[in-house]
Amino acid sequence: MLKQLSGLDTMFLYLEKKRTPLEVSSLQIYDPSTAPGGKVRFKEILATFESRLDRAKVFKRKLLEVPFSLDHPYWVEDKDFDIEYHVRHISLPKPGDWRQLMIQISRLQSQHLDRSKPLWEVYMIEGLDNVEGVNKGCFGMFMKMHHATIDGFSGQELQAAIHDLEPVKIDLSKHVPGSRAAQGEPPGNWGLLARSPVNTIRKSTKLIYGIATAAPGLIKAGLARRGKPSTEVPKTVFNVGRASANRVIDGRFFDLAEMKEISRSIENTTINDVVLTIISGAMRKYLKSKGHLPDKSLVTSCPINIRRDDGKHADHDNMVGVMNVSLCSDIADPIKRMHAIHEATIESKAMTETIGAGTATAIPMNLPAPIAKSLLPAVTELMSRVGVTPFNTLITNVAGIQKPLYLAGAEMISLMGVLPVVDQLGLLHAVFSYNGRISIAFTACREMLPDPGFYADCIEESYNDLRHAIFPVSMGTEKKTPKKKLASGKKLARKAATVTTGARKATAKKAAVRKRAAKKAVGKKTVAKKTVRKKTTRATA
Repeated sequence: MLKQLSGLDTMFLYLEKKRTPLEVSSLQIYDPSTAPGGKVRFKEILATFESRLDRAKVFKRKLLEVPFSLDHPYWVEDKDFDIEYHVRHISLPKPGDWRQLMIQISRLQSQHLDRSKPLWEVYMIEGLDNVEGVNKGCFGMFMKMHHATIDGFSGQELQAAIHDLEPVKIDLSKHVPGSRAAQGEPPGNWGLLARSPVNTIRKSTKLIYGIATAAPGLIKAGLARRGKPSTEVPKTVFNVGRASANRVIDGRFFDLAEMKEISRSIENTTINDVVLTIISGAMRKYLKSKGHLPDKSLVTSCPINIRRDDGKHADHDNMVGVMNVSLCSDIADPIKRMHAIHEATIESKAMTETIGAGTATAIPMNLPAPIAKSLLPAVTELMSRVGVTPFNTLITNVAGIQKPLYLAGAEMISLMGVLPVVDQLGLLHAVFSYNGRISIAFTACREMLPDPGFYADCIEESYNDLRHAIFPVSMGTEKKTPKKKLASGKKLARKAATVTTGARKATAKKAAVRKRAAKKAVGKKTVAKKTVRKKTTRATA
């Protein structure tokens, strides 16, 4: 296997620094009670991974650098691949609670992957006995992948490779550790150098063509923006200075059905609008508590999959563009903020379509290697020094499978994502949905966000603010409004008033019925007593 990395893939290699490893990760928690026998051994997980190595190309390939960086590197098969190097077994110290789990994966996320080996590692984590909502005996899996080898869309291939749709136990008697087919020799340095001039000419041609193709869309977008107010991005504590080498990670889980109900209750909105509203409210709460909430709205970057339906980009590992969306954080009311975010998202999508979704990636995708390796880091360093802030945070939303997945027979019960931090961008959010639950997790520079537990609480409070605004509480009992779409906060208020009035009338009606029944019962008892007295008098006579 010999495959050259695309310009977009190598961008994540060239932009990586000692302080900021560019790795995407996931934390998954499993319940082994579903496995045959009720438990899963580490050697069964090792065997599961080793038996599935051929199902995903990312597992056994490593980088092959071109001498003097005259061309982008290649992916080649690792002849010395060792599954026990990549799949590791660790345990949390006691008591093994959620905070300790977050500290552990924060440390792991801060470490660089070894570029001489396939760019992934998996840590099986035991000792989760005091994680709230998790049964004793459950274990975690923290999987790290370099961003050069995977994005949110291609990551689904990886999940499908190692999981089953039913609890299947691997047959260890048929497993032969370390067995694999013989691999061919990769080309030598001279062979790689011989390819580089042709590749440079080809990429330069594509670059010129890409810029020429993008020009009409950029001009059209500029004309469309003329006369509109500029969307200046305010600076926050997350966008000042360099990111440190230390990370903090945390997140919260929510019911996907309830989030869909929130979306259905506000006219024309989507799950993505709900997510942006929650995160906007969380950032607003956090910054306001620190006295750093800017007057202007925060702006987020949202990655979008730009793979073409014709399969032309199917073989690329990273095919992702971005669009900037206002978070409308200057609006306190959560329902009004959600309406504003919905409108901002529509406008951003229209602008992205005008420019072309792939325009932003055309330059890094086709830059010749010698230019890309020196130019891209220099541009980002200059932006950091000057203080240019293109956006305040990044929010990626990945829709996962809505049915249970199993690893070596153990059911996955929760999933959350982890993103890399870079200079000028010290807070990023990963949103993953799986089997009826949705996680909103964040990764941050520890110096920029030293209190991750508090920010996680802000996320939960923001969700509850939106939920209670749409499903108001009346008569001491929370009552959801009907599923009919509601267009504004005023309608919600009127509907809440109707529910309250109806409840009061129903209560009064029931009280009247009980009162009449009580009077009737008292009358019957009086009649019965008189009858008894008469019978007693007759008997005495």
